[in-house]
Amino acid sequence: MTISRADASGLARNVPDPWDAARHRALWPLEPDMTFLNHGSYGACPHAVLAAQDEWRRRLERQPCTFINRTLPRALREAAADLAAFLQARAEDVVFVENTTSGINAILRSLRFGPGDEVVVTDHVYNAVRNTLRFVLEPVDARLVVVPIGLPMTSPAAVVDAIAAVITDRTRLVLVDHVASVSAVRFPVAEIAAVARARGVPVLVDGAHAPGMLDLDVPALGVDWYVGNVHKWLCGPKGSAFLWARADRQTGLHPTVISHDLGKGFTAEFDKIGTRDASAWLAVPAALAFHQQLGGTVLRQRNHELAVAAGRRLAERLTTETGAAEELFGSMATIRLPGRQPADRPTADALKAWLWDTHRIEAHVMPFAGALWVRISIQAYNDMADVDRLGDALTARLLA
Repeated sequence: MTISRADASGLARNVPDPWDAARHRALWPLEPDMTFLNHGSYGACPHAVLAAQDEWRRRLERQPCTFINRTLPRALREAAADLAAFLQARAEDVVFVENTTSGINAILRSLRFGPGDEVVVTDHVYNAVRNTLRFVLEPVDARLVVVPIGLPMTSPAAVVDAIAAVITDRTRLVLVDHVASVSAVRFPVAEIAAVARARGVPVLVDGAHAPGMLDLDVPALGVDWYVGNVHKWLCGPKGSAFLWARADRQTGLHPTVISHDLGKGFTAEFDKIGTRDASAWLAVPAALAFHQQLGGTVLRQRNHELAVAAGRRLAERLTTETGAAEELFGSMATIRLPGRQPADRPTADALKAWLWDTHRIEAHVMPFAGALWVRISIQAYNDMADVDRLGDALTARLLA
């Protein structure tokens, strides 16, 4: 990608993206007549990774008993080792889960809270995680402390200070997003962890969007647990995600499904959770290879630069603002929508449905911080022409 911060806002419509997004789009089974700017919600799995997953399924069904009892245990650990290397972690500290929500459930439901205990999150917390915290905390009269951050976000230091200000001797956990789903904003995880660690408080990171979007060295973040998806920005199959736990945080950590290997250790318990199709996990090495073939760090930088340029372009066309300073975005960006329409879920859902039904544009629209925002996701198959189609639709609808 050759777009710089200095010239992105003036990028002309007729300047082609040298990345050649159309050539990359052919690597995915995406419908050809749509504008897909919502990779962040569920990801999209390319042909090559789907083929690898199908091959694992065929191997399973050729001789199910031999595969499950003899092949699978070793194959799972080998796949986990490949993923751990990408995360710059030890293989024995990484287990597979079906999605980030499942992994966070496993951690929160393994911890023990009591009356008066507090868990700190921000108002960017993912709703499924918020609900899990309610499920765990409310029955024991523990309390959820929500730090208001809002949008736009311009100062990571202010976020760290705001979280530090609410940590007390009752705080038992800080749970923070690495890249928040609702805002696309990257949080200063290492800095937050340093503050919490100095107060003796463990940190759990919701890293749903980070793998494949950000350069990752999970152990270096200084956190206690990290959960992330493979099916989003690493383009793995649906059902592929991971949980990393620091070695001293693995005892007493159990999967949400208890099976035969209870008490036999961290990896043993998570690897064996009953009869299931493990092909999504076994295809993770294929997803990692695909990511590297597309450029790895080059791909991540290209997607970031285009997301920043696209966010700026849409904000200028809509005469509004982006949700954060440019350096706080990864491969997604949020743009505030103009007008006086209600900032509520029905209005957001109606606009999202209109974009699809009228223009076959898939983009995420959500209410947050007293406004409506559109979130765009940039993957290898996207270019600025996709963004301009979204801009045309939104300006016609909201500014006409």
